[in-house]
Amino acid sequence: MAANTNRTLLASAARTASIDTADQRNAYHRGVRIHIDATVLPGSASSNTFTVQGKDSITGDYYTLLASAAIVGTGDTFLYIYPGATAATNTAANLSLPSTWRVSVSAGNANSLTYAVTAELLI
Repeated sequence: MAANTNRTLLASAARTASIDTADQRNAYHRGVRIHIDATVLPGSASSNTFTVQGKDSITGDYYTLLASAAIVGTGDTFLYIYPGATAATNTAANLSLPSTWRVSVSAGNANSLTYAVTAELLI
C-alpha cells in the first residue's frame, strides 16, 4: 500500500554555487512538500532560488513546476505541489508530481548559505 515517503535531497552543507539534486523517481505519489532548512548565513545576505522541475521523458528537458522567491537568510521555506492545492506564487502549485523530477538551486551570488533540502512525497 502506498504511503507518504520522506527523502533527503541535499544534506545540510554550506554552499556558494548553483546545484541540482539527482533525478527523483515517482511511482505513485500525487504531490510533494519540499522543505528548505537554511541554518547558517555567515556573512552578507545570500540569494538562492529553489526550483522544483519535472523532466520530459522523451526529450530529457527539464521544466519548471514551482520556483521559490529568493531566499536571502536563515529559516524554513516550504514548497507544495499537489493536485487541487490552492496555487500561490512562489509557494504552492496545483499540479501532479511527474514521474521524474528534481530540485534545482540557483545561487544569485557567491555568498555562503548552509541549507538542507528534504521532500515528503504525498499520496
